[in-house]
Amino acid sequence: MTRDVSNTTWAKHGRRARHRRRVLVDLAALCAAVAVADGVANLIGHGPDGPAVLVIPAFALVATAAFHTWWARRHGHVPPADDSGARPLAAEQAGPTAVGPAAAEAVPGDSALWRMRTTVRDAPGSLAVLCAALAAQQVDILSLQTHPLAEGTVDEFLLHAPGGLDASGITVAVALSGGADTWIERADAHDLVDVPTRVLALAARTALDAAELPLALRKLLGRCTIRSLPDRPAAAEGPAEAPAEGALEDRVMRLRAPEGGTIIVERPYPPFTPTEFARARALVELDTRLGPRVPRGQVVPALPEGAAITVRGADTDDLAAARAMHARCSARTLGLRYHGPVGDADRYLDHLLSPRFGRTLAARTASGRIVGLGHLLWDGDETEVALLVEDAWQHRGIGGELLGRLVAMAVEAGCARVYAVTQASNTGMVAAMRGLGLPLDFQIEEGTVVITARLDAAPVASRLPYDAGQGWYEGFRPRD
Repeated sequence: MTRDVSNTTWAKHGRRARHRRRVLVDLAALCAAVAVADGVANLIGHGPDGPAVLVIPAFALVATAAFHTWWARRHGHVPPADDSGARPLAAEQAGPTAVGPAAAEAVPGDSALWRMRTTVRDAPGSLAVLCAALAAQQVDILSLQTHPLAEGTVDEFLLHAPGGLDASGITVAVALSGGADTWIERADAHDLVDVPTRVLALAARTALDAAELPLALRKLLGRCTIRSLPDRPAAAEGPAEAPAEGALEDRVMRLRAPEGGTIIVERPYPPFTPTEFARARALVELDTRLGPRVPRGQVVPALPEGAAITVRGADTDDLAAARAMHARCSARTLGLRYHGPVGDADRYLDHLLSPRFGRTLAARTASGRIVGLGHLLWDGDETEVALLVEDAWQHRGIGGELLGRLVAMAVEAGCARVYAVTQASNTGMVAAMRGLGLPLDFQIEEGTVVITARLDAAPVASRLPYDAGQGWYEGFRPRD
């Protein structure tokens, strides 16, 4: 729901009108002072004590002008009274203020974009008072979204403010005009896209690729944590599954996952509104109705050579074959895997293939050529998994096969969880992690996704034949 911003326009015009009236009054007072001074000069200027008499009024006029200037600056930005004639609440009465991490790191400049959310009384004139207070601080309101609640209304603003005005300056003005529970953080150019357009774009991305759902929820709801829990067996203990219509509990929302189980979305601040819950539920329902699907344009032609693929352990003896696979991979594929300059990709292989740092599985064709690598890397109490599949062999299930068997190795090693670090555009890795059927946590920040799988349930891959001494698996046939 979008509130009409005509109140904002009214506040700006009202401020300009008051400024014009003040200028006219000052001009009239100056003209009157000149006329009086001229009359006094004509009457006493030619007398014996005329110069001395004129000095005293001159000092009085200068003192009066100085006092007027100080008074105008002191009281020129006081927010107007509300419609009832009462002054707005004091800052200490308006409730707590939350400042996002980006706001705390703000650096003064020419101008800045801010995202702000505050609660105001659901009464005529309350929004006008708030908009007038922002206008008095030279803050321009670029967009406004309204979230009605049982008590009050949550207004979400996108603000364009002077660079010298920090988060505390804005929130104090908001508090003085009646805003409560205010939250603010720095915004960027992506926030200039209006909410309906952003929601439609996320729905389109989700419709094209089922792996996009957790990423779309993150973009829709902002900085939050997303967890995916599989279906709980009837006799198992644990949190109850979300109802079909979902559930909203202040800062936590629970939704039924399309593949079964529960999606839990948590955010420390600000609390979710019913409007945000409805949008998230509609996105999940769209994904559920469309069912399993493969992105368009990602159908790979017939396999380059024999369909039989063997998965075996790999180490530094396979450096030459791994480098040859790098040479056949596109720059985009290498960039998604290594998150850096693709020219440095070969330098990582000495570390990745070393048994001291973890375990590696290689998918090989009948001729022995490596077409996929999966790494299990020891990282303290946690374990990282990573995948790379040659372009011509992607979307054939090789990545999922490698990942499932890496997770089986982690279970054998007694690991409590594994995590993958990838980019938000790497939906293949996201889909492979979701295909494990394990509880997942999603942390998404600045285009980077960290997906953590909790190994509290044995994955299907753990039932595959595995020789711990030799480190190999039997072969399999990729999807046609």
